[in-house]
Amino acid sequence: MKKYLSVLFALIFFFSSCKKFLQLEPQYVVNTASFYKTEQDFETAIVGSYSELQSLYNAPMVYIGELTTDNAHIIWTSPTTSESELDEMMVTPSNGFVGSVWNLNYKIITESNTILDNIDNAKLRDALKQQYKGEAKFLRAFAYFNLVRLFGDLPIVTHNFRSPNEIQSYDMSRKPADSVYAIIINDLKQASSALQGVAGLSKSRASVGAAKSLLGKVYLTIHQYAEASAVLNDVISGGTYSLQTGYASLFTNNNDELPESIFEVKYLSGNIGEGNSFSSIFTPPSFNAAIFPQNMNGSGRIIPTRDMMDAYESGDIRRKESIMDSLRVQGGTYEAIPYGLKFVDFTVGIPGDGGVNYVALRYADVLLMYAEALNELDKTDEAYTYINMVRQRAGLNGIGGLSKTEFRLAMEKERRVEFFCEGSRWFDLIRTDRAIAVVNNYFDANGLSFSVTQNELLMPIPQREIDINPDTKQNPGY
Repeated sequence: MKKYLSVLFALIFFFSSCKKFLQLEPQYVVNTASFYKTEQDFETAIVGSYSELQSLYNAPMVYIGELTTDNAHIIWTSPTTSESELDEMMVTPSNGFVGSVWNLNYKIITESNTILDNIDNAKLRDALKQQYKGEAKFLRAFAYFNLVRLFGDLPIVTHNFRSPNEIQSYDMSRKPADSVYAIIINDLKQASSALQGVAGLSKSRASVGAAKSLLGKVYLTIHQYAEASAVLNDVISGGTYSLQTGYASLFTNNNDELPESIFEVKYLSGNIGEGNSFSSIFTPPSFNAAIFPQNMNGSGRIIPTRDMMDAYESGDIRRKESIMDSLRVQGGTYEAIPYGLKFVDFTVGIPGDGGVNYVALRYADVLLMYAEALNELDKTDEAYTYINMVRQRAGLNGIGGLSKTEFRLAMEKERRVEFFCEGSRWFDLIRTDRAIAVVNNYFDANGLSFSVTQNELLMPIPQREIDINPDTKQNPGY
């Protein structure tokens, strides 16, 4: 009767992207009576959960965050249906990227629940138990936050299922988004507390700073500006992070553990399945390209629009460090084809083998979110300090003397150029209720017969989930 997400729960702890850490037998289920006993068991489990982020950010989240907006478009002549749907904002319930985002995030949730359900009975040092609890709750909150922003009301699952009967009897109906946000906030508060004093972990793992930074973003998203201001100020006053001196170094080889990085997703070239695909996705589909070893050609799936290229102010160093205006081709000449530079690994010539890390949370975001919260609290004069720190790093003069409304528009533009190709644009426009106006203006200005409607501010529930449980309610308009 209630089979919603049944395949997901049958795949409890299936580490498809973590083969080097764990071989399961049988592969579809872990025997919790024999596993989750030792420190190594839980280390294996938590690393496996983090590894899902490689697949999540290798394409799906960045596609949805960029291609749906005025930032990027496709120039490949034969895009997939799923890519075209995002580019034209005509997304259907069968869209592959939407389905991947749903499945991968729920997989993280399931794996986190499994860790949390088993850790209290394990014979681990108390400090290590607290650490793993904090990491699991951060990851669960991270995944639910991705989902609730995209789909709205969600099935809420906060424990692991141990039998088909438990799944059968569980209420898998979609719960209000407010209830999802309550779980996210509680998880992040508990993660922040549990991770106090934990040191020596890589920035690819949760920390107090990561939990508080994400919590600030959550509060900002639900317009709780006083709470956002308080927690983001904690991150800033803590003095743990600072703006990177060279903007470009955030997005190229050897960008591990930089001072600006708060939480990052690691990629490694030379290991099958551990590299990223940005080198292909962000560069043009020219067979004559000469920008990679072995003259690998890109695929032109996320290419900056002219509107994006013109969004930078004169003198903004982020322009040349984010976008290349022309493509070098064989023979040494150039073609006027722009492409993105962020996260592109120019040292490898194999698609899907990029070794540049994706930075999921960074200090510039904290500064700009804090400035946004201050402005919404009618403290615009205080907000200038923080937006101008980011502008000055970009080689620009500071701003001042703006009204509250003018500051909002300045912030919208600042976030656009600061985070181009990082998957932020769609979520920023949704948070500020500007998606319909901005994207439709872009379509109109370019003579495109596409549009964003009110119902499209939420993505459709994947058709596969509707097929599993026909009682599941689809988002309106799909």
